[in-house]
Amino acid sequence: MRFPLIAVLLLYTGAALAQSSPYDYQVTKYITPKRYAVVSAHPLASEAGALVMKQGGNAVDAAIATQLALAVVYPEAGNLGGGGFLVARLRNGQSLSIDYREMAPQKAHRDMYLDANGNAQTRLSLDGHLAAGVPGTVAGLFASHKYAKLPFAKLVAPAIKLAEGGYVITEREAAGLNRRKEDFVRLNTMPTAFVKDTPWKAGDTLVQKDLARTLRLIAQKGAAGFYEGETAEKIVAEMRRGGGIISAADLKGYRAKSRKPLQFKFRGYDILTMPLPSSGGVGIQQMLGMVESYPLETWGFHSAQSVQVMIEAERRAYADRAKFLGDPDFTTPPLAAITTPAYLKKRMQTFTPGKATVSDSVKAGLVAESMQTTHLSVLDAEGNAVSVTTTLNGGYGSKVVVGGAGFLLNNEMDDFSVKPGTPNMYGLIGAEANAIAPRKRMLSSMTPSIVLKNNRPVLIAGTPGGSTIITSVFQTILNALVFNLDAQTTVNAPKFHHQWLPDEVRIEQDFPDSTRAALEKMGYKFVKSGPWSRTEVIKIHPDGRIEAVGDKRGDDSAAGE
Repeated sequence: MRFPLIAVLLLYTGAALAQSSPYDYQVTKYITPKRYAVVSAHPLASEAGALVMKQGGNAVDAAIATQLALAVVYPEAGNLGGGGFLVARLRNGQSLSIDYREMAPQKAHRDMYLDANGNAQTRLSLDGHLAAGVPGTVAGLFASHKYAKLPFAKLVAPAIKLAEGGYVITEREAAGLNRRKEDFVRLNTMPTAFVKDTPWKAGDTLVQKDLARTLRLIAQKGAAGFYEGETAEKIVAEMRRGGGIISAADLKGYRAKSRKPLQFKFRGYDILTMPLPSSGGVGIQQMLGMVESYPLETWGFHSAQSVQVMIEAERRAYADRAKFLGDPDFTTPPLAAITTPAYLKKRMQTFTPGKATVSDSVKAGLVAESMQTTHLSVLDAEGNAVSVTTTLNGGYGSKVVVGGAGFLLNNEMDDFSVKPGTPNMYGLIGAEANAIAPRKRMLSSMTPSIVLKNNRPVLIAGTPGGSTIITSVFQTILNALVFNLDAQTTVNAPKFHHQWLPDEVRIEQDFPDSTRAALEKMGYKFVKSGPWSRTEVIKIHPDGRIEAVGDKRGDDSAAGE
């Protein structure tokens, strides 16, 4: 395939862009490339990843370049001021996972969001300076770079061009900026590129000069260009002006962590996914294990029988999540016990076919995030596969832009149990295992995953969606491996979600009415909502054929050759 968008980007000299600019990009939902592919939430970011593979980079190079471009063109979730997880399977058979989840500042403490009466003040963990954890993204990019081939400066070049020269925004992007204008004005201590006097509209150009400078410092000085020196000083100054608690020592002390990937078998496949502090890997291991013995393919896709079994598996996995899971450096969850076949079989013994279980009767089995996340999937010509999910947590994170540095800070502190037993922004209940502590990493739902068959990648998948991430990845894997749906249907089929509490099944608008009606008769309560999943999938067939799919629910786009 050609790269007209990036070709223009790299030739761009800095003049203002008119509405007829070639930056009026096209979203590409589906491709069947011969050699390599990348799928992400924005076409310019996907093109940036494809470009570096065209220039000799591998899938890790592409993942880094795509994340950096997303930090510019997808500000509601792409980021320098957030964090994420990477899962990869390299051509030499090595599997790896890198944890660059945000971390609580040293001054954080268990009760920092409680008032004098012990009541949770949840707005403090959602909006403004105090909501931000220590960012991990930049450290994660450099931890990933040891597996890449090209110089880091080459990988950041497309992002610098996009920030310096600007890019044309869509109607969807304009609406998001307009919707958050009041928050940007109220919560920021200095002017930001996201606010202008007149409303944003489709075709406007968003230029981010401060962000371009920050990216240049990273290109020149590496991770120290973010965690030390000028940018770190700007972050600390922003904290001082807005009442935040991230310090210079917090920034300098942050490290991404290499962790052993979670790998387990399901119906002859190997599922490779993220371990704790992602709850997603454990969650899908439990869910897939709970449904493995049921004849889902015989019952059929979106049949009432199949959906009921899947709902009940979701309910039980989320009950365990709430009780047991947290940062493994601070707690020791009983992972071996809650993932054994015997345990998972026992969990489903309380499920009655044809009748809804009541969540109040489902406790953790042992005695004793925003929808505004973003995902990218990459496959290169050598067979390296990379799955990355990153986030600011809520849309535009804390809505705080670091003055003079141009990037948004996360509001990930809300992913802790602000008060054990009190729901977070996604309604998730947490326990002591996920309570706030200095330098602790908050529990996440992000679930970047790779499916292997005979030690070769056959599916690369992940999605944003806050608490719905785990169930969306669970359903994506079943759609592809059990229901044998084609790649586009695997991604775009309507999703359903149950997270134990509240005791309701959330469904997308196009979920089949006949299935909903049958399940309502069994006692299930349904709530319809707008789309939440934006799954990015690359499917590799036994004959080597590749399909790359961007989710229909957004401006997600595939690129490759």
